[in-house]
Amino acid sequence: MHQELRLHGHIDDSIEYFVTVAARDAGRCHFYETQDAGLRIFAPGNEIVLDRTGLTHWGNGGSFCEYMYGVEQPVADLLKKEVENRLVLFGAAIQPDGELRFSNETSGRIPYDQIFTEGHAFSNCFFFLTGSVYGALKTQQEDILGLLGRSLKRSPRVGDSDDARLVDDLFSFLGHRSHFYLVRLINKKHKAYADLFRTLYFKYRSIPDSEYAHIKNLAQRLDVEESQQERIRIAEMYAHRDNRAIVDEYRNILVDCYHRGSITPQENARLNRLKTLALRNKIPLALFEPLDRSLGYEKMVERQRDYIAETREIFSGLLQEQQHLNIRITREDIIHLLHNKRRAMLNRDHAFDQILLEVSRQCDEKVYAGADVGIIEQLTSVINYLEHYEYCVTQINNIAFMPGVRIEEPVIREMQRRYRILARLDQELPQTLLFADLLHNRFVGMFGRQKVECLRDDLDAGKPVRTLCDHLHQISQREQLYDEILCQAKQRIHKTYTRHLHRHAYTSLKAEVSAVLRDKGLIEDTLPEQLFRDVMLNIEKENFYLKELLPRVLAENNFALREDFLDNSGLDRFYVEELENDYVKRHDLDAEVLETLRCPAEVMTEADTPFV
Repeated sequence: MHQELRLHGHIDDSIEYFVTVAARDAGRCHFYETQDAGLRIFAPGNEIVLDRTGLTHWGNGGSFCEYMYGVEQPVADLLKKEVENRLVLFGAAIQPDGELRFSNETSGRIPYDQIFTEGHAFSNCFFFLTGSVYGALKTQQEDILGLLGRSLKRSPRVGDSDDARLVDDLFSFLGHRSHFYLVRLINKKHKAYADLFRTLYFKYRSIPDSEYAHIKNLAQRLDVEESQQERIRIAEMYAHRDNRAIVDEYRNILVDCYHRGSITPQENARLNRLKTLALRNKIPLALFEPLDRSLGYEKMVERQRDYIAETREIFSGLLQEQQHLNIRITREDIIHLLHNKRRAMLNRDHAFDQILLEVSRQCDEKVYAGADVGIIEQLTSVINYLEHYEYCVTQINNIAFMPGVRIEEPVIREMQRRYRILARLDQELPQTLLFADLLHNRFVGMFGRQKVECLRDDLDAGKPVRTLCDHLHQISQREQLYDEILCQAKQRIHKTYTRHLHRHAYTSLKAEVSAVLRDKGLIEDTLPEQLFRDVMLNIEKENFYLKELLPRVLAENNFALREDFLDNSGLDRFYVEELENDYVKRHDLDAEVLETLRCPAEVMTEADTPFV
């Protein structure tokens, strides 16, 4: 067990500080001294000094704060939903190659204005520690990042006003001889402005002019800069529950687009519908601007159909009248065309095929008029590669999305042949074209994903067709067995086991289901224990969703809560939708309620689009 000592004070009418020291023998620590209306916090090799105008630091440690919504942050953090906090370690810098490097130059001075401008508007933390890290300062900083970095970036307690639980969490990662020193700085004026704005916004949503005058008067009296006012207003508006749900859904779609570097027409339409919904619900469009800016929305919209323009440009070389130019379709051109075909299929965009038909017609006319027959040979080569891709992607999507699909050796053998042809263009090409989208597709089921991963690994390793088919058959058999166990178990739980299963009931249910499956010839002895446990766990998740979560989701129209459950439960989305359909019918609800509920999630990202 560790102890904590706390020190609280004020530098002036703007800056307030809270100091916490945690150690097993904290009661014996002498860690501070006052200096001319300031404060010095010290330990062997480390110190932080607070004076009238800023903070001076020496030794190890760094600063952290909760990210304010709307504040520019590294894209790497923005793309990770679990990252909530900004972390800066003294002496660390991001190099042009993206690598984080440390130096022994960790001392410095930071004015208070800079602290509350670059970090959080009214609450920022500084820290150092002893007893867990040793050696040169850059080595200590690297060790601190390994010990505390992940927790500091993700802890939801950083934004809390009480540091006790935060320090408890952090100290658990340190050795028993460690001393942890935390300094939280509060800008009292900025916090007062934030508190008033939040109170009025949460009460009125659209703040009346008479009430907004109080906010303006407070800002003038406290001398809060306009830029800080705007930062605080955007962050507090985002904090409202209704606003957060819509903005987070908008962010999730944009993040998916950013990962691919493109945005589909369906996604763009969905983003615009979310903005329309925001206006209807009095959510300021200013909440979407930071995401658009950070994730490059405008650039992605501009590039939305760039693949069509590129396709026209590549094929135009075949139709040149100047024979002496000798323009040919190169290997790189074919790779670009394959990627463009992929994007056209994902977007349900028939423009690519229309271009191909038009080019084929024009090439035939040119050859008939006396042009070199070589242009037909080039076009035929391109069409063959496109057919190889379409065949593979169609068969793989069938395997991924169609439970119980037959795995036939001739089909797998033909797929393997075409896969190798694509791989000769570029070894990594089949992975990108055929598997990357599927493995990010939220609608691929548990066993479908296992089949896709197995197929990818076996094709890449060059396994024999018989081995590949055997592996897929094994997964299909587990899938069939899982479905049958699920069906039999649900029937018996509904009829007989109406309460929570105790150990004896669990054993009896397993024996009954085993007997049925033996009679059907699906098993020889007893059920695989892990598979049966997976089924029972998923039944519990299903019951929780139908009895507790779904009624709340429907009552509140809370699609964010539904998405959170789908993302974390591991249940197949198509299966959950079937449960929802049955629930609506059973309770005689309007079917349109499901369309409204699913609307945010049902915008198929490119990765969510099957080619079945």
